[in-house]
Amino acid sequence: MASAILLIPFYMADLSMANFGALSIYMAFSLLIQLLVNYSFDASLYIHYHEYKSDPPKLASFISSAFVFMLLSGGILLISFELIGDWVFARFFSDKDLSFHPYGQLAVLGGICQAIFKVHSNLLQTREKPETFFWANLFVFSGIAIFTIAGLQYYPQTLMGPLGGRLLALALAAVWVLFRIFKAYKIQFNFRLLTASFSFNFYTFIYQLQQWLINYFDRVLMLYFIPLTSVGVYDFALKALIAIEFFMNGLHSSFFPKVVKEVMSQSLKTTTTNINRYYHGLIAAVMVVVSISVLIIPHLIEWLADHFHRPEYKLSISLVPYIAAWYLIKVVRNYFGFPYSVLKYTKPLPVIYTITTIIKLAGVVIVIRNFGLVGIILISMFGSAIEVLLLHYQIKKKFNFHFNKLKILIAPLLLVLIFIGGEFLLNSVDQNLRHAGYFISCLIILMGIYKNEFKYIKPFQILK
Repeated sequence: MASAILLIPFYMADLSMANFGALSIYMAFSLLIQLLVNYSFDASLYIHYHEYKSDPPKLASFISSAFVFMLLSGGILLISFELIGDWVFARFFSDKDLSFHPYGQLAVLGGICQAIFKVHSNLLQTREKPETFFWANLFVFSGIAIFTIAGLQYYPQTLMGPLGGRLLALALAAVWVLFRIFKAYKIQFNFRLLTASFSFNFYTFIYQLQQWLINYFDRVLMLYFIPLTSVGVYDFALKALIAIEFFMNGLHSSFFPKVVKEVMSQSLKTTTTNINRYYHGLIAAVMVVVSISVLIIPHLIEWLADHFHRPEYKLSISLVPYIAAWYLIKVVRNYFGFPYSVLKYTKPLPVIYTITTIIKLAGVVIVIRNFGLVGIILISMFGSAIEVLLLHYQIKKKFNFHFNKLKILIAPLLLVLIFIGGEFLLNSVDQNLRHAGYFISCLIILMGIYKNEFKYIKPFQILK
């Protein structure tokens, strides 16, 4: 995922905004292929590994069968799209510069290879092989970056570099994975053994598919109403702020094992002072990072656009504050969503995400004509807020929340309102002043809420 940040300058140098929009469509298509191929074996492998590890022959048969299944499903998808791919793209993208040959083919092959690599990565985590996991992912990350940059140089102004370079790196990784798997577990295909996993896989697959619809299908839907260039503006703005997501998820992962340990030690499952403190810190940190990003990112985009003579990329600057505000709702979602992971309570999730998906996709169709890209982001924020409410409501029977509403809800939501209100009501005010005002507002909110905690911060002692 970090390659999305590293490659931004190279995309700007060699791709028009329309090409960038087309790339976002092909990447979304490739991710859909990945989900179809792995059929949630990336999630179920952990469960069955620990279930079968005391029976090595059965474990070997299951793991090998899972990878053979993915090869078969990938082959069926590849042959199917070779037969109907041109018709599908012509049917759904008739007036857009999108075709199945050759870029759709590269997307399908890339999705198949990435599915194989993803399941293997999860297997390495399950087997507690951190060194192999690290080097394998570093190789793929480096390969995607190097081959993409080289491809952009050899095939400028086309998508051959981004899609072909990504495929080459993932294909090498997939070959390495299959060699390791079949060397360790032999080539076996026990379909009856696999069916034991299918019921679990199905519900997880539905959840993953819903996440794809929420996070990626909007680009496809937007094509029916706006040109590829506008899709590129939207996707570029999202990628420009993706570092916030890395920060948020990384910080959450750093303390989540302690949250799990504390919850599992309880007879009555509930939040505690320690758990709440972790999430207070997470939300406050994301508020600061979001405010700083709104100050800095627009200047970086403007500088890069001028440097590479790509003025159309500046169109994404106006979307930055809205997307940043969206992350303030996403970080609250982490708090109300963590019990589902800890308690492995997945039953309500398909219903919750069906509602969220309908709200977002229907909202896109309703608002895009009158409110454009800003409307899409606002309806996405509304969908995320509904998700938070549903997550909180559905878990009440199994988990009790006791929390400080000021720190968990009011502080981030107040900053959201300041961001949105400032962009709508103070649009005539200088951009730098507005964005500086958001940062100052964030500091005032945090200093007001955490005035007692600030007493214990001794900056000079920290420096010593």
